Amino acid sequence: MIRYSDDGTRRILNFPAIVPCESISLSTLLPSLISFGVGISGFKSKTHFTNKRNFRNSIRLVEALVVFLQEIHVVDSRFGGSLILCLSELHVIFQKLRFLLEDCTRVDTRLWMLMKSEDVSTHIRFLMRGISASLDVIPFSGLDVDDEAKEVVGFVRKQTMEIDFEVEEEDERIRCKVISILDKFEAGISPKSSDLKRVFRYLGIRSWIDCHLQFKFLHSESGEVSSSSDKRGFRFLRSLMALMIYSRCTLFAAVDNVGNYASQQSDESETLTLRMISTLNPDDFRCPISLEIMTDPVVLSSGHTYERSSILQWFEAGNFTCPKTGKMLPDLKLVQNQALKRLIKLYCLNNHLVFREPGQRRETWNSIIGENSLAAENAIQLVSSFLVSRLAAGTMEDKVNAAREIHLLTKTSIFNRTCFVEAGAIPPLLCLLCSPVPDMQQYAISCIRNLSKYSKTKTIMVEYGGLEIIVKTLNEGSTMKVRQLAACALFYHASVKDNRRIIASIPSAIPGILNLLRDGPDRARKQTLVMIFILLLHPENHHKMLRAGLVPLVIHTLKSSRKEDLTADCLAVLANLGEKPDGASAIFEYGALPLILQIFRTSNSKAGREYCASLLLSLSINNGDVVPVLVENPPSLMASLYSVVADGSPWARKKASSLIGMLHSYSEDG
Repeated sequence: MIRYSDDGTRRILNFPAIVPCESISLSTLLPSLISFGVGISGFKSKTHFTNKRNFRNSIRLVEALVVFLQEIHVVDSRFGGSLILCLSELHVIFQKLRFLLEDCTRVDTRLWMLMKSEDVSTHIRFLMRGISASLDVIPFSGLDVDDEAKEVVGFVRKQTMEIDFEVEEEDERIRCKVISILDKFEAGISPKSSDLKRVFRYLGIRSWIDCHLQFKFLHSESGEVSSSSDKRGFRFLRSLMALMIYSRCTLFAAVDNVGNYASQQSDESETLTLRMISTLNPDDFRCPISLEIMTDPVVLSSGHTYERSSILQWFEAGNFTCPKTGKMLPDLKLVQNQALKRLIKLYCLNNHLVFREPGQRRETWNSIIGENSLAAENAIQLVSSFLVSRLAAGTMEDKVNAAREIHLLTKTSIFNRTCFVEAGAIPPLLCLLCSPVPDMQQYAISCIRNLSKYSKTKTIMVEYGGLEIIVKTLNEGSTMKVRQLAACALFYHASVKDNRRIIASIPSAIPGILNLLRDGPDRARKQTLVMIFILLLHPENHHKMLRAGLVPLVIHTLKSSRKEDLTADCLAVLANLGEKPDGASAIFEYGALPLILQIFRTSNSKAGREYCASLLLSLSINNGDVVPVLVENPPSLMASLYSVVADGSPWARKKASSLIGMLHSYSEDG
């Protein structure tokens, strides 16, 4: 039996049909062809939103042809070759028709199939003409079929040639309506909601998730087109994406729950999966190394799963152990965890998160609105004004929905952030941080975190006293997630030199940051350590951090850490503190030196070893009790230092060389 397979990598409206080999037997080819015909007949029960009549006619003709195929019996073997040639052509046509039917009945391609309705009708017409040509050469004289079967073939041949399979009038009217809506966007005019509703009613787009699915497909298709020279097609796709964003925000305010989305799925297991992922801990989807949600999870021979790029970096660094167990791996074979990847995709879709396939670029200004896509640009600006007005004057439900949309639209797009800041989103978002509604606070701080990446936001935030409000959220946030987002927002604002002083001068800022370092999960602690490092770049903050108890807390984090990147961040903070005498004394007095030496000897992290060398040098310069301890250490310390000199970055080589010189001078003087 010839197998049909679609692994999900096929581009839309591309039909990679497999031609049966020349040596195939009739006993293999005929049942496979009938099976394809029956499969095509199954699409009769599915909903077709465009090219309805064309698909109805093509399916009807294939059904009639299947009746003939089931009656075929060869009585003269001399005609077997001619029959196989004819059926092979039909086999290829049936494959292509099935691909086309699959594309046009997908829930996420309805808008695109409308815009490509002329291409689709052309494909159908070409395939039907191909069926007619194949039937012309059927060797009836060598077959045992009755006159009725021959009449069926004659009927199919006649119909495939006489039916025009042109674009249907209503499809064309609705397609033109979409074009007129895009023209309004180009002119900076909001389209009538009645026009949008007419289009979506025709396409069966009735909910937020329906709209979002169209957007996700258009986004993936634009990624394919962007690598080609079809700039016009790329801009058109981006305009359609902006249309779906505008409609999603203005027509479908309420997000559908899991059950509403699941009810659209024909597969019951899909429904069960969606309900199941709502009970899972999203941390289970994070790579133990990078702490980011995985997009290409792979399983090691130890049974543990990691992001492919992260574990490959681990191996390239000379590590041949499982990062979680520490045990040597019998082999470095990686097996893709398809089941987990599917769950992560569904989780991202259900929670309106971006899932990037491996190698897919992050979105930038151009990747959101496209090159010179005026319609897309204006649509996003109209959406920005609409949602900000909802934030300022809508009901609480309106505000929650608006904040959710702003959160989604500003996660990765520089242009979108610009639009929302210019539309005045910051003041109402700051007000909503104090909301008693749990979802409202999380969406508001998430929006502020995203918008804080835009340079102008930093000035506006200071003008409106936003840093104090974010610090209050850091300390009093309703959930750990909210506190993490507040810390992340502060991190972006700390990139401005003056803000480092302002943030640290807020009385509850440093205690709140240290509390998050103590109580937060690993991912939050890593982000907090980076923010502490940045705050320490302002000289006034050094003593404030020491008085708040930073050193013992970082040492405790260092002792409990099992992750190389978290360890490296702890060492980076200690190295910064150790550059001043009081910091070096505190690190030494809290007994960190043996721990630092142990990490230096055993760490597989290049960054960790480099920070160890830097920290040991700072301690040796600023605390006279350190050098004798180092000199008394076994030769492994010198071996570690020389490895940094040989393989480290320029600044680390310089630090390690200086420490080696100090230790040699001390030994010679002693």
